[in-house]
Amino acid sequence: MTIRFTILGCGSSMGVPRPDGNWGKCDPKEVKNYRTRCSAAILTKNTTTLIDTSPDLRAQLLKTRIKNVNRVIYSHAHADQTHGINDLRVFFLKNKKKIDIYSDKITGNYLKNNFSYCFKKTLAYPITLKLNTIQKKIRFNDGKEKLSIESIPVKHGLIECLSFIINKNYAYASDINLIYKNDLSKFKGLKYFIVDCLRYSKHPAHFNLSDVLELVKILKPNKTILTNLHTDLDYNYLLKILPNNVIPAFDGLTFNIK
Repeated sequence: MTIRFTILGCGSSMGVPRPDGNWGKCDPKEVKNYRTRCSAAILTKNTTTLIDTSPDLRAQLLKTRIKNVNRVIYSHAHADQTHGINDLRVFFLKNKKKIDIYSDKITGNYLKNNFSYCFKKTLAYPITLKLNTIQKKIRFNDGKEKLSIESIPVKHGLIECLSFIINKNYAYASDINLIYKNDLSKFKGLKYFIVDCLRYSKHPAHFNLSDVLELVKILKPNKTILTNLHTDLDYNYLLKILPNNVIPAFDGLTFNIK
């Protein structure tokens, strides 16, 4: 079986539409403009590895019919990447086994402080998660499928966020406004580059569209997929203006990893 990568959610921190019903410039009649908050899944025959736990995780898993979660790797501690963590509890109950999560120390401390019931036994809850400090390179085996994930710090405004290179040829960088020079070569010539593209105008913590298009000229990936999309980025309009090798994400977009 080929490894599958699924974008569970590709929306910015408030999603599209926003909670107040505002669609911005996105056409509400286009289903691919309906965007939940960013997270992703890597699926082998027997395992599911999540990247982040969006506040919309429950709906994302139901939509994609993912019935098990074996582990989670976290990019950073912001709410739109972490606050769906409670939805992991059902998989502990199902498998009677703590779920491994992997994060840097800052994110791990945030999770332990804000979701302590997941990590510390209480009268009401058993421990459901096992926290692991993420290593620069981690490897998982599922029979014939080998999954290698390299975590690379990138700049995300005032903090650092982890981006991930999967099996050397597929990158996921959902919250980013700078790749450090020393790491640029790792992102060159990728098969797929999934990257933050918040809006048209500049933002202090995210790439905008012009930033991404300039970066694509340097990195020359085979295919670039834009994620973390705000309400001013209409799906069909993007399709009209983007180069052929750059496409907007949509919730549920799936491709194969070799």
